[in-house]
Formats: sequence, C-alpha cells, structure tokens
Amino acid sequence: DRCECYFIVVDWHALTTSYRDSKNLRSHCREMVLDWLAAGLDPEKCVMFTQSQVKEHAELHLLLSMIVPTPWLLRNPTVKEQAREMGLIQDGSDNEVSKIDFGHLGYPVLQAADIMLYRGTHVPVGEDQLPHLELSREIARRFNSIYGEVLPEPQALLTPAPKVPGIDGRKMSKSYDNSIELGETAGSLEAKIRRMFTDPAKIRQNDKGHPEGCVVYAMHKLYSPFAATREQECRDGAVGCVQCKKDLAGSMEAVIAPFREKRRQWEARPGAVDEILESGRKKAQAAAEKTMAQVRRAMHLTD
Repeated sequence: DRCECYFIVVDWHALTTSYRDSKNLRSHCREMVLDWLAAGLDPEKCVMFTQSQVKEHAELHLLLSMIVPTPWLLRNPTVKEQAREMGLIQDGSDNEVSKIDFGHLGYPVLQAADIMLYRGTHVPVGEDQLPHLELSREIARRFNSIYGEVLPEPQALLTPAPKVPGIDGRKMSKSYDNSIELGETAGSLEAKIRRMFTDPAKIRQNDKGHPEGCVVYAMHKLYSPFAATREQECRDGAVGCVQCKKDLAGSMEAVIAPFREKRRQWEARPGAVDEILESGRKKAQAAAEKTMAQVRRAMHLTD
C-alpha cells in the first residue's frame, strides 16, 4: 500500500539459459502470473506485465550496454555459477568465460534496465542476486556521472529468508529442476520432500544430526511452528530423517493448500488473467515512455 510496485514476467531473461528449448516459455510465463495471484498480489494495487510486451526494456538495455565496461560483467559470480551448472565452464578462467553467450553475460545489464525503466528505488531480491543489484547501482552512478542525475540507485530488500534452498541443496530455481511450486498437489509435494538432501552423517534415527546443513530443516524454519524444537531433537538424535520429512510435508501442505485452491480459481478464469496483464502492460508502457524520454534527452538523442 505504501509503494508503487511492478512485477515483471521476465521472458527475455529466461532465454539466456533456455534459448534452445523455448517452446514452453509462454506457458511458464502464465504459470508465474497464476502463482503471483494465488500468493495474494492484488492487480488493483500493483502492476503485472510481461517484459517483452514493453519494448523500452530493449532500448534501455542497449543504451546502458554502451557505458558498461566488460570487466564489470566478467566479475559477476552468479553468471559464472550458472555457466558451471550449464556445463559451459569449470574454473571460470578468461578462456572459459569466452564460452558464455553474450546475452547470458550481459543479462545483469538487462536486469538494470528492468529496474531503472520504472525508476525503482527498492528491489526485493534473493541473496544470490545482490551482486546483480550492486552492478545496477554502479551502472546508475556511471550513467549519472556522464549524463546528469537521471536514474536512481536501487536498494536491496532482503526477506527474513534471503536464500531458499532447492530440494537438492542448491538455490531453489526452476532452471535447476529443484523447486517446489505453489500449485504442487499433496502427492507431488510429499514426493519432492522425500528427495530432499539431509545430513549425510545422520544415517540412523538416533544419530546426532547437524540441522544447519540440512535442506529439510531449512524448510522447517520457513514452514513449521515447531522448528526450534525440531532443531534440538535433530541434534539429540531424538528424531529420524524419515519422520522429519513427513512432518515437513504436513507443515508445508497446511500452507500451500490454500494457495493451490486460489490458484485453481484463477486458472479457471483465463480471460481475467489476460485483462490483468494487458492493463499492467499499459501502465508499464506509460511509465517506461516517461523514463525513456528523460534518458534520450540526457544522451542528446532527442530534443
């Protein structure tokens, strides 16, 4: 209620890692919007739209790329981590970095454009995105030093859980196929929890565990009111991993079930979702045009 909020379905960003398999891109974008609505985003109080439907994102990305030194992009740890996950590089040397696609290497610049186009002052991010946001701040400072004070420097908004682990222990991400979705059925939720990594040193129920390295406990902290008690039970060897996973499934199902039902209701109203996205596009377009008019004038591209 206190801020003007923009929620962007970043389909162009998705192409940086999925350009070879983009046939499901539009459906995945739709799924994201349904998740937002199920989670309680109110289209009357925020703007939801698809990135590729507002072409100013591409224009600002291009203009910002003119002033970004290549070393700024090469030092980004998240890009290198993703490239390792994709099997493109191993040690991150300069020779290996040359294997990274231009769009992938430069997507933090597109991310900066996404933020600055709406004059974003605060950005909710995960811990892994902090280097990207700092790069956005650097880009804003560089632009302003050359062309005058036009673009704000965005600040990070971290949640109490700035990094949510996936079921395999890496950060949760659809691209890693390790995520738990708001639309999970009770059965699929339980199946994913059974696959979660646990403390490898805790083989038997009465073995003393180390919850700080366990994905199951990390999720208990987010979903279970008894998380503190469970931590001590694990350390004491009073509970086994199988039971711990069953308890987590119960805690998560209690939270996810209402989301799942609300999501189902939105899914049954495709026309309403289309209207929300189109309304959001128009609002985003108007804001983007204002920013680009300022940017073009500052860069002497127009009177």
